[in-house]
Amino acid sequence: MILAWLLVLLLVGGVLAWVSDRVHAQLPRWVALSVTMASLLITLFLWLETPAPANSTDTWLLRYEVPWIPQWGVSFSLALDGLSLLMLALTFFIGFVSVLISWKEIKNRVGFFHFNILWVLAGITGVFLTMDLFLFYFFWEVMLIPMYFLIGIWGHENRTYAAYKFFIFTQASGLLMLLSILGLYFVHGAATGSYSFNYFDLLGTDFTPRVGKWLMAGFLAAFLVKLPVVPFHSWLPDAHSQAPTAGSVILAGLLLKTGAYGLLRFVVPLFPEAAQVFAPWAMFLGVLGILYGAILAFAQTDLKRLIAYTSVSHMGFVVLGVFAFNQWAYQGVVMQMITHGLSTGALFILAGFLYERLHTRDIRQMGGFWATIPKMGVIALVFVMASLGLPGLGNFIAEFLTLVGSWRASPVFTVFATIGLVAATVYSLRIMQKVFLGQHVATHRLQDLSPRELTVALPLVVLILCLGLNPQPVLDLAQGSLEEQLEAYTPPAVKTTSPDQVTLTAAYPQDSVKTLKGGSHALK
Repeated sequence: MILAWLLVLLLVGGVLAWVSDRVHAQLPRWVALSVTMASLLITLFLWLETPAPANSTDTWLLRYEVPWIPQWGVSFSLALDGLSLLMLALTFFIGFVSVLISWKEIKNRVGFFHFNILWVLAGITGVFLTMDLFLFYFFWEVMLIPMYFLIGIWGHENRTYAAYKFFIFTQASGLLMLLSILGLYFVHGAATGSYSFNYFDLLGTDFTPRVGKWLMAGFLAAFLVKLPVVPFHSWLPDAHSQAPTAGSVILAGLLLKTGAYGLLRFVVPLFPEAAQVFAPWAMFLGVLGILYGAILAFAQTDLKRLIAYTSVSHMGFVVLGVFAFNQWAYQGVVMQMITHGLSTGALFILAGFLYERLHTRDIRQMGGFWATIPKMGVIALVFVMASLGLPGLGNFIAEFLTLVGSWRASPVFTVFATIGLVAATVYSLRIMQKVFLGQHVATHRLQDLSPRELTVALPLVVLILCLGLNPQPVLDLAQGSLEEQLEAYTPPAVKTTSPDQVTLTAAYPQDSVKTLKGGSHALK
């Protein structure tokens, strides 16, 4: 029941923030801050107090299900495992930070702004918790509309264009996913006689390879656009550059992660055979995104567009890891989802701080700021180093695990992905050189980070350091869920050594492969 109350808290809190604007102009900020803090504390309580699953076959920590429209097979089904718990913690932390950074930036329609912040968080929370595909689509759409308003009302000069582009890309791809959900619903009903949208009922649905490919395509359309994957990425730089700072942080830190989560939670378990057929193309698109995003990031002069293209590059590692189908790569994907949310979100926050002081995002009008704002320079250096994958910071762990896992699946793609890490070094150092080093070009003295801004930035620094130095708690929490996602995976390489003996070789650590009699196979 506590899972349902999380959603209620965010939805009701959003309405309270909206109407409280009539009482006092500052009250919506405090309502939103209190709601996000309460949600974060509840999530941390669940992390610390929820017992581990009783057996290794059941990885779910909490489940809540009540009938909603039983004649259609629709239920209000929520479930929490290690993966979704990590995503919830990231969601509410980023939400809390987003409220803080908007404290002085947002000056008009404050109540409605915080209503949209809390409702987009509610939609994202629903995506990470729901186990009913009808309900999943509902929350998928809920999170789009508030983000459209955040960009379209509080964005910069071309905000209307960016908001329309964001909505058209995500809405059109979401409708394709709805068609696949309905197709899966009817295929499962025709095969079993039981029509249901429940995720657990739909697992293992029997369909022909051709049908499976078409059904998976609809899910892929929604998730790959949301990540985004080249060539479906063009909405992202416009949305990031025009959104307010909080909108950019939520986009980079959370909305992109719903696409990665969808690949892990739905595409691989529901369509294991079709996913394996598509895997080489997916890994190619991942590598293409890594290199293409890095090249375009280096070419940008708008600081927020530069950071946006780094997201395109980093999300390529997610696609590469998901379709490598092994535990190493999946652990890297989870770490990438978390560390990218923190490091890239922090870079957007710093870009927002600079915009407040300079009223420009053009890096050609910046330079030599380290002498006047050294605190901001030090914190920027931490996250620039995280973005390029410096050992000791969380992003290094994510990319290292992903590359080790992808090497087991495709050494060629891994080599090209590693080249992307070299390119990341170039564009990351360019940020420091253009903004904080070189000749000082500011016409007036800049103010360094205020106590409020330090309160926002320092926890991000601590978290990215902790994830780099001690990632094991995160990896342990996600392990059971990731193993469950891989259960339906069939290793592609089979080497026969005798008529009654088969040796499996796959993209797994060596000790996870068994040799079995009678031609059967299994994985630890």
